Amino acid sequence: MEAVSETSLPLPVFQRGKVRDVYDLGSELLLVSTDRISAFDVVLPTGVPEKGRVLNQMSAFWMRKTSTIIGNHMVESLDDTDSLRRLQSRLNLGDPLPEYLLGRSMIVRKADRVPVECIIRGYLSGSAWAEYRKHGTINGHSMPVGLQESEKMPAPLFTPTTKSETEHDRPLTDRDIAELGLEDVMQQLEDATRTVYTYAVAYAEERGIILADTKFEFGWLNGELILIDEALTPDSSRFWATSQYEIGKSQPSYDKQPVRDWLAGSGWTDNMPAPPLPAQVVAETTERYVAIYRWLTGEDL
Repeated sequence: MEAVSETSLPLPVFQRGKVRDVYDLGSELLLVSTDRISAFDVVLPTGVPEKGRVLNQMSAFWMRKTSTIIGNHMVESLDDTDSLRRLQSRLNLGDPLPEYLLGRSMIVRKADRVPVECIIRGYLSGSAWAEYRKHGTINGHSMPVGLQESEKMPAPLFTPTTKSETEHDRPLTDRDIAELGLEDVMQQLEDATRTVYTYAVAYAEERGIILADTKFEFGWLNGELILIDEALTPDSSRFWATSQYEIGKSQPSYDKQPVRDWLAGSGWTDNMPAPPLPAQVVAETTERYVAIYRWLTGEDL
């Protein structure tokens, strides 16, 4: 398998992100999930085969599942050659669209994005654990003494952050909310985040999976708040096996953890050029992404 790290289509580029290349279709967008992988806010030079297909197809799976809870921007996931031909015909393109788009691409409606990362945490892990261990807080809010790593929270915590292309995301302050004009929207964002998370937690639990935390993005379309970007993927969520769960320690995660662990032990720092990943780390990461997709959906990629 070869990684698809770059795309080049005969369409106007709307945006290129860390992972997704977005093309402008007029009133809609074409989201292409590449196999690029980022860690510690840096895009690495080595792609992870199948990662993009997992992200796209898992997002499509969850958006179909939650569409009765909240609307979303998905129009169609390009999963077969017929869908690719339809798009080509619609755009009046002379040359056929590349087959690498299959399974990793989605047509979505344009929406006005709310510039907030809506993060919700059911368990104490990751950056929240690091903050708590150092300051006794999570997202700047004081927490009870004596919590342990990976401990389940008494209730899920809504910990929204800024979303910026030029700086690290940070906890959303009252001043940020006022400057963004979101005073009347934050409760709606929190309610939507909690509702989708609660549904997904219950679904995952039935399959022996803990959804420790996740993040969502929302946008406005015709006056309606809808789910956009991605949903409940290994890039945006922390998935643990219920059978392996043990409080007081870091849990094996079905995500890019092999990449993070290798980078942390390699001596690399973020003021150095990002190093290529060893083949074994790439293979292990691909395996984790594909495994959680199959486990959650019950389908082959």
